Amino acid sequence: MSAAARPASPHSSPAHGSSGRAGAEPAPWPGSPSPLGVTWDGQGANVAVWSEHAEWVELCVLDDDGGERRFRLPERVYGVRHGYLPAEVADLRPGTRYGFRAHGPHAPEAGHRFDSGALLLDPYARALDGPADAPVSVVADTAYDWQGDRSPRIPWSDTVVYELHTRGFTKLHPAVPAELRGTYAGLAHPAVVEHLVDLGVTTVELLPVHHFVSEPFLRERGLVNYWGYNSIGFFAPHGAYSASGTRGEQVREFKDMVRTLHAAGLEVVLDVVYNHTAEAGGDGPVLSFRGLDNASYYHRHGAAYADYTGCGNSVDASHPQVLQLILDSLRYWVEEMHVDGFRFDLAPTLSRKRGGDVDLEGAFLTAVRQDPVLRDVKLIAEPWDVGWGGYRVGEYPPPWAEWNDRFRNGVRDFWASRSHGVRELAYRLSGSSDVYGTRRPLASINFVTAHDGFTLRDLVSYNGKHNDANGEHGRDGTDDNRSWNCGVEGETADAEVLRLRARQQRNLLSTLLLSAGVPMITAGDEMGRTQSGNNNAYCQDNPVSWVDWALDRDRAALLGFTKRLMRLRREHVALRQEHFFEGRPAEPGGPKDVAWYAPGGSEMHEAEWFDPNVRTLGMRLSGRTVRRRGPRGERLQDATYLLVLHAGNDPRKVVLPQTGSASTTWALVLDTADDDAPTEEHAVGESIVLQGHSVVVLCADPPGA
Repeated sequence: MSAAARPASPHSSPAHGSSGRAGAEPAPWPGSPSPLGVTWDGQGANVAVWSEHAEWVELCVLDDDGGERRFRLPERVYGVRHGYLPAEVADLRPGTRYGFRAHGPHAPEAGHRFDSGALLLDPYARALDGPADAPVSVVADTAYDWQGDRSPRIPWSDTVVYELHTRGFTKLHPAVPAELRGTYAGLAHPAVVEHLVDLGVTTVELLPVHHFVSEPFLRERGLVNYWGYNSIGFFAPHGAYSASGTRGEQVREFKDMVRTLHAAGLEVVLDVVYNHTAEAGGDGPVLSFRGLDNASYYHRHGAAYADYTGCGNSVDASHPQVLQLILDSLRYWVEEMHVDGFRFDLAPTLSRKRGGDVDLEGAFLTAVRQDPVLRDVKLIAEPWDVGWGGYRVGEYPPPWAEWNDRFRNGVRDFWASRSHGVRELAYRLSGSSDVYGTRRPLASINFVTAHDGFTLRDLVSYNGKHNDANGEHGRDGTDDNRSWNCGVEGETADAEVLRLRARQQRNLLSTLLLSAGVPMITAGDEMGRTQSGNNNAYCQDNPVSWVDWALDRDRAALLGFTKRLMRLRREHVALRQEHFFEGRPAEPGGPKDVAWYAPGGSEMHEAEWFDPNVRTLGMRLSGRTVRRRGPRGERLQDATYLLVLHAGNDPRKVVLPQTGSASTTWALVLDTADDDAPTEEHAVGESIVLQGHSVVVLCADPPGA
């Protein structure tokens, strides 16, 4: 091993050639090229940063009085600039603020945008501190007593994802102390954890918590990037979400939160943004990657950035060192921060090769799939970006799951009475075999709302977006909402409209939670949260986006209904199928695993499947032949369920079909038109009446009957 590659000891000889204030600072020792970042060992710190094209790189130690001491890193190994600073040279203990200055050519056509006047963030910094528009790196103490913490490791078949914003979820929570609201500590508060557990979700998906900054154009408007899809620190928890401090305290606070949620049986999944950075386009700020090695970190066309993300730049994960950064970051969050998985924003960008083509057999997905740490955590792709060939729904390989926009669109269209019959709905209810037929229903993350778009309440209250507060004159946000305001745009006192809206919310939640696949709920939808018609509230860090915990009677009733649905799904394996239905008996002589019924009580025939005017569909799930095995390989049994969904305006008479067994009765479990409907039995062949825009659920053959 060469001296340059050998880890430095406090007894090593200093390298020749000091730098800093007019050569006043002593030079660092050679140190080691690994690990990347700044690593304090109790006697000094090893410093390593990758920059293939820089001529030389300085470490800048920032004093609390505003001073800056610079040290030229003396060694280079395979593009890594490194050195070791003993404590007597520079005390880089935890809490110390620092940055880099990279010296090299400014030649945009060749991809180089070096600017030694820019203080650069360490790509491997574990914490960031400072003003929102100009953070600096912080040496963090990563030691932590996890006290035996273990991941809940919820099976996909039992998973219910709950997408929430760390700040907005608790900012208005009355039981959370004011100083903890909007923080990691606030999310770990007992009252908040109790809500999550009582609701019945299993997996908390946090909108971006990698440290991010707001775009200059937002700051000019007096707004901020609230959602956080503008990352600049792939290892650092966002400092503004910390109640305890930003000199590394945010790392401990985040770990405390994860440990608390794990203790309650809840997984933690991060929404991660590796596809672009906060440095934006050619006129964006120089914060880190652009100043360290712009030619390597980003997809480019000469001086111009290739923009497959709509955010000004696209990270080039096909470059080996950039891929290493992403993988190191992911492993850090699993091994050191104990998170349970990731949802990848605009995932196809990470699979784009030099030149821009998407390659789902390329370096990124191959590396993740074989990685012994990453292949066993939850991996969720947003399977589209804005570049050519970027829509890849249904194409991600195992072990990936995907956001299924076909589910969102099909279910919205059905309940807004815009669908052409019920074929699309049947595919979505049964796990989207037309999309994931070579895999399983569990590859589909089903959702009807997400952070991006209308809330559930707004979906049934607005036909169009109302985004004036964003300052973009209505140009932002999608116009493809597939929503229906139930007859009145926005808020109303009309009792009939309000009853219909309440029913529509229950219809959408029922369809989501009773479909095969993995459901995802957006935080606050279970309580009727509204954004007043804003379908792109990415810059609204205010009550527009925050969850309102002050529930009136109707919102409290919706919460209670959602809990009932969650419990129904959780307690019955027939509603959590692991395999696609086959439309035939799972056992000789048994009933079909799934059967589809017309309102007259007979199974659907071909003409009805292709009739664009059909608005009512029955789905019988046979619990006697569930295609799922228990822990000892035994076939599981359950009740048989009948779901009837009716999207017509007028009431509809429905004849109850055979149960598929010796049972001759169906018991009503749920009716979205009557939240207080009694549990009563109905005979096979009996007619029941569904109100317009409603769902009923009935069961037969409970286990042991």
